[in-house]
Amino acid sequence: MAVPHGRNFLMVPGPSHVPDRVLRAMHRQSEDHRSLDFPKLTQDVLEDVKEIFQTKEGTVFLFPATGTGAWESALANTLCRGDKVLTVRLGQFSHLWIDMMVRFGLRTIALDVGWGEGLPYDRMEAELRAHPDIKAVCVVQNETTTGVYTDIFRVRKLLDSLRHPALLLVDGVSSIGSVEFQMDKWRVDVAVTGSQKGLMLPAGLGLVCVRPATLKKALDREKGIDYVNGSALPSVFFAWRDHLEQNKLGYFPYTPSIPLLYGLSEALTMLLKEEGMQNVWARHHRMAEGVRRAVGAWSHAGLSICARIPSERSDTVTTVMVPEGADATKIVTIAYQKYNLSLGGGLMKLRGKAFRIGSLGDVNELIMLGTLAGTEMAMRDVGIPVKLGSGVAAAADFFQATAVPVRGLAGQQARI
Repeated sequence: MAVPHGRNFLMVPGPSHVPDRVLRAMHRQSEDHRSLDFPKLTQDVLEDVKEIFQTKEGTVFLFPATGTGAWESALANTLCRGDKVLTVRLGQFSHLWIDMMVRFGLRTIALDVGWGEGLPYDRMEAELRAHPDIKAVCVVQNETTTGVYTDIFRVRKLLDSLRHPALLLVDGVSSIGSVEFQMDKWRVDVAVTGSQKGLMLPAGLGLVCVRPATLKKALDREKGIDYVNGSALPSVFFAWRDHLEQNKLGYFPYTPSIPLLYGLSEALTMLLKEEGMQNVWARHHRMAEGVRRAVGAWSHAGLSICARIPSERSDTVTTVMVPEGADATKIVTIAYQKYNLSLGGGLMKLRGKAFRIGSLGDVNELIMLGTLAGTEMAMRDVGIPVKLGSGVAAAADFFQATAVPVRGLAGQQARI
């Protein structure tokens, strides 16, 4: 009987591969999260993680949840039922956030665009001009469904040009920790992410970062809330005030996920202290560019990138459109069954029409080249006439030309 050998190539756009040293950091006995020693872990992590968001003045909250929980925290702590919000539906994850807004009773202005297109800035401007009472603009920086990247600073500049007071809320679940995000510089009011993507951890931590002025407004608003007769969105598990009061002492208002906190501490050491965020962003761009070059080489077989504008193509996921008549679901299935390669399937409107290649987290050139080789074999298996090695060669040419030394920097070699 055939059995899988080696590690599964986990190349979906999250969850990403967890480095061995992060696994080791999490592998520990339970401990008392009310002990005298525990605050050092909490306070160090809460301070260090601010650099992931590129903020010196923001406040970070860590919830034992996923990005969905972080979404809920962002909405529930800043808005009230009946508030008007502006957002754009450009894939499954923006769609799900919109669904949450609607369920919360927010008056949601959702602009629809074709999947593969970016934000419609002209239409957003028109809505903001027509609705000065919009309380928040909610956008996804990196739509994992389509591989479309959003210029968040452009959204901020649009709000500023109109002198519109709306809050800027950003979903950075598949971007923060992998591609450039500037909380302070772009004056983002609330940003959210999850642990299972660029932070290289298992799912289970929802991270929320809040600007000081926005946090103050949220806390002031809470003082006058009538939870029985008012329009406030109830928040207990995700309440910022409860966390703020305990976090400053080094604790949490309820039992935290202790192994994930230790894992986060180790991941932050890797990203911030050893590699540096500028280098993290550059590495992710190189990995994604290699994938894009491969897809370009596959164009002879009818494949293309879903994100239509090159400047809006994600550096953490590339969504690949298959030719008419091909079934992308079969590519994903065969890649897993025959080659132990996990690719992301097409979601919602793109089901069967596309597959997704992740390029985020603990990845390097050889991991990406192996992924592309497995993808080519799976495509050949389903009848797509891709030339074996074409995409691999295109990516390898780029990687070889742009590679920098990462090992043996002392310049000495053993003499035998």
